[in-house]
Amino acid sequence: MKFEVQGSKIRLDKYLSENLEYSRSLVSKMIKEGSILVNGKVAKPSFLVNFGDIVEIIKEYTEESFVIPAKMDLDIVYEDDSILVINKQNGVVVHPGSGNKENTLVNGLMYYTNHLSDINGEIRPGIVHRLDKDTSGLMLVAKSNKAHEVLSEDFKIHKVKREYIALLCGVLPHNEVKIDAPIGRDEKYRKKMCVTAKNSKNAVTHLKVLKRYQNHTLVKLNLETGRTHQIRVHAKYIGHPVFNDPVYGTQKIKEVGQFLHSKTIDFIHPITKKNMYFTSDLPNYFVEYLEKLK
Repeated sequence: MKFEVQGSKIRLDKYLSENLEYSRSLVSKMIKEGSILVNGKVAKPSFLVNFGDIVEIIKEYTEESFVIPAKMDLDIVYEDDSILVINKQNGVVVHPGSGNKENTLVNGLMYYTNHLSDINGEIRPGIVHRLDKDTSGLMLVAKSNKAHEVLSEDFKIHKVKREYIALLCGVLPHNEVKIDAPIGRDEKYRKKMCVTAKNSKNAVTHLKVLKRYQNHTLVKLNLETGRTHQIRVHAKYIGHPVFNDPVYGTQKIKEVGQFLHSKTIDFIHPITKKNMYFTSDLPNYFVEYLEKLK
């Protein structure tokens, strides 16, 4: 990873911990081990970076963490020896990371079962794909490594089909929209993504209007690709961000986060090869807000 600094006379460790998904202690470790370069040279954690400096991460690390199982009310839609289908609640982080190591879906899964794939390491057992913290809805979890391997490949070649429901800001004039715009990391705000031609990957979202309100539009969305924050970034790109999105949105009234729900998931079972299809209702806060808009 390589990017340009957008700041003046800021400690290197402080700048990176504020703009990347790493803790300051892990950033310091990476710097001291020579895994982070500034303008092609090794620098100390206290080095003051300035506008235009080029930071390069030549080796990425994961947060060292012993995940503690924690009791959690899991909404399990389906389970067998190989997989789980979970209806994730809004506000739940999927796996441990900087600043949150105890209240994630992974903690709850580890309390519920000892049978989770370990392909993604000790802090992401069973996690084949993820939903953002404030996105609710259906998620696949692998209980065996074989299931994990097959599902990972199916996600990669887009055999797993998911449909999302979102409430967008403003009134969308078109009934159907295909958004084909590459997504990469925002060079100024490293925790955000954006539509950009620089260091990006192709991203395609299909959108269909379900209902128009006075100042909002209810839509369903299907993804051809699975980029980080794809729906939220593409919605902002077309001028109709997801309602109540704390990062990419403009209209914010509730603490629950963006009105975005993973409603259906359609896939081939990794072991039995049977077609599997599940659907979940919109969460209560979403339904209640739609009622107010009528």
